[in-house]
Amino acid sequence: MVDRIDIHVEVPGTHFKELSSKVAGTSSADIRELVTAARKVQYERFSDTSVMYNAQMSSKQIRNHCPLDRPCMDLLKTSFDELGLSARAHDKVLRLARTIADLDASNEIQIEHLAEAINYRMLDRDIWS
Repeated sequence: MVDRIDIHVEVPGTHFKELSSKVAGTSSADIRELVTAARKVQYERFSDTSVMYNAQMSSKQIRNHCPLDRPCMDLLKTSFDELGLSARAHDKVLRLARTIADLDASNEIQIEHLAEAINYRMLDRDIWS
């Protein structure tokens, strides 16, 4: 059941120092701008299909829109071997990596995008260990 959830994040408590800091974080307006740009890219990517967003990609579309270079393939293989993730998790990682790349305005999934997506599956391992 857990592998049906796209993103798993464990959120640690916040320290008082961070809460009382005068340094501003990323504003909602900035986040909105990133998301709007990423959704526009996805809309254009899927303009000739019934799919609107990366989360709706089929396995065939994932293979088409989420190509990985050799270092990314090696990282994905190692991660899946070590974490024992399911086939469903494999597709979710690639969909999420594609979305992270879109948010980063990157045409290609880079190793840092893939690593971030894999990290969002780490709770799979914690739950089943």
